[in-house]
Amino acid sequence: MLRVIIAWLYLASVSLAGPVRIKDLVEFDGVRGNDLVGYGLVVGLNGSGDGLRNAPFTEEIMSNILERLGVNVAGEQFRPKNVAAVLVTASLPPFSRAGGKIDVTVSAIGDAKSLLGGTLVMTPLNAADGDIYAVAQGSIIAGGAVAEGDGAKVTRGVPTAGVIPSGARVEREIDFDLGSLSIVRLALRDADFTTAARIEQAINSNFGRRVALMLDSGTVSLDIAQTRMISVAHALGRVENISVEPERKARVVVDQRSGTIVMGEDVRISRVAVSQGNLTLRIQEAPIVVQPNPFAEGETVVVPRTNAAIEEEPGIGLAEVPDGASLSEVVAGLNALGVSPRDMIDILKSIKAAGALHAEFVVN
Repeated sequence: MLRVIIAWLYLASVSLAGPVRIKDLVEFDGVRGNDLVGYGLVVGLNGSGDGLRNAPFTEEIMSNILERLGVNVAGEQFRPKNVAAVLVTASLPPFSRAGGKIDVTVSAIGDAKSLLGGTLVMTPLNAADGDIYAVAQGSIIAGGAVAEGDGAKVTRGVPTAGVIPSGARVEREIDFDLGSLSIVRLALRDADFTTAARIEQAINSNFGRRVALMLDSGTVSLDIAQTRMISVAHALGRVENISVEPERKARVVVDQRSGTIVMGEDVRISRVAVSQGNLTLRIQEAPIVVQPNPFAEGETVVVPRTNAAIEEEPGIGLAEVPDGASLSEVVAGLNALGVSPRDMIDILKSIKAAGALHAEFVVN
């Protein structure tokens, strides 16, 4: 099964190697989203809200909202279980206009058990500059469920967080004039000199003249005047659909929790021999209770009894990986050992420590 999985990853990496649109490789200067955050109140919960003794800030925001609505609650004591204080987060897409709608995420910050069925009350969303750019309100779609009784409790998903699709309305636009730019920089998501040079060459070939210039491994400058397009938007619309074949770094990524291993097709290994075996140490405690006869003098004592054993699986020999081996040869060599994914992670770490693995080794 392991051989099938890794071989599929190898074949997928080969089949996917090809031209990629520039829009999938770069970010255009100034064309970016902005993060928003707000503090609000969710109402209408079925007894699963905050305990106000443990979350006094919930009572405070509830009082403020009621007072703004003209309800005098000064000196009153609130003990409802159907409200919860939440943080509301969202991302304001580039070029969002006033009146447009965006999705929001709602997360409980108190001891609420679930936000299922709740309604978010009007909540202003602020950006990093402190200004309000959107207002959120609506019914929450929670992604989990809770069922409990006197002796058991079952939780599926995360019921204390949810989303509101199109739950915020944009009230203020970002002040950014794209049309006034004379130079637009293209920032590569994965900086690489070869990829940047190929982007420069592809753009210049498409326009038939020098309009792009590589500044460094992560930046390509685009001269809007030289494109002779009627606007910056038209120029970027043409540039973003030009195809380029990116250059990828040799990289091995492993996830120790799930035992997942992903290797790029450019991974190379110097000549090395690998052997793998398991050593198992077993220790079992079986204490014996010894007590005196009835009505006899003495005391009850516990006598320890330990069984210890060491088991070592027979060796399976050495598997040799030749010099300059490709990914397919590496996979075949490791599979020849018949090791599990987690053992293979340890082998790859050892090969990297020996200086024989010529790739970036990333452990998650």
